[in-house]
Amino acid sequence: MGSLLTPIIRPVHKIGLRGLRNKIFAVDALNAIYQFLALIRMPTGEPFKDEKGRITSHLIGLSTRYSRLAYEYHCSFIFVFDGPPHPLKKRELERRRKIREKALKEWLKALEQGRLDEAFSKAVVSSAVNEYIIQSSKKLLKLMGFPIVDAPHDAEAQAAFIVNRGDAWAANTMDWDFLLYGGERMVRYITITGEEWLPSKGYSRKLSPELIVLKEVLRELKITRKQLVEIAVLVGTDYNEGVKGIGPVKALRLVKKYGSIENMPPTIREKVDPHWREIVNLYMNPPVYTNYDIVFHPPDSQGIYEFLVKEHSFSPKRVLTVIERLEKAYNALHGQKTITGYL
Repeated sequence: MGSLLTPIIRPVHKIGLRGLRNKIFAVDALNAIYQFLALIRMPTGEPFKDEKGRITSHLIGLSTRYSRLAYEYHCSFIFVFDGPPHPLKKRELERRRKIREKALKEWLKALEQGRLDEAFSKAVVSSAVNEYIIQSSKKLLKLMGFPIVDAPHDAEAQAAFIVNRGDAWAANTMDWDFLLYGGERMVRYITITGEEWLPSKGYSRKLSPELIVLKEVLRELKITRKQLVEIAVLVGTDYNEGVKGIGPVKALRLVKKYGSIENMPPTIREKVDPHWREIVNLYMNPPVYTNYDIVFHPPDSQGIYEFLVKEHSFSPKRVLTVIERLEKAYNALHGQKTITGYL
């Protein structure tokens, strides 16, 4: 998701898990949820489900990762959810839907033929989020004590506003759009396992949290933020298809040579999405909510236990571990008495 700018984004600081200590992060919620839905699966590629057949992979991921990070590194998290998609994004969403449907068919076929490795790779790509997954995620996160902010459209834009206002130190996201929206700091690869699954290659690679600072990126590339946005438009964004034959390196070279898409030769300019000015403005001046509540509550231990164990068939032992971590983390930060003993 977002624009593929990785080849030109530098410098990148490897800060490791220790670099997360005592910091608040604005989390792109759906970005994280998609990761859990993709990777937390059985060997056949089937997602984990409760006794009623409801998917629970996202609940496993949210409860495990963020309780451990809160407990072991005293991190706090604000979860930002996407609002209704901007009209310009509908084409991209339709493209993603077709990719998921194709992967789903290929997964079932590979499963039927006993090709489990291929089946798992296809299952990863087939992950989809529905209203149940969104609402169950929000319910769990609220029970865990984390604040939730709903964006008017794109969570990345709202997260950028939250970080730049100082309500969070950085965003936890994999999406370069955060920088395009003007977000000052982002951290990628905040995971417990330290691995990322690469479905196209069929293997995992080692990861470590890395910090990217917008002003350092712009200084290194010797461009403005608006020029970075125009590079993204040339390459392709969630709002438009890129120009065929132009990747990040070539787009950077063109923008530095001509200054703007406006000044590029007609042979290039005529191939750019006709809405490109509107797209640039959307990144430079995104719709965000300026009024939102960020309050960190103590974990609702009884509520977590009932929601995960009684409603979703989780192991009591697993859930009590999650609760204990959250209680100790909150107690360390706020000096509150733990309530695990009341269960």
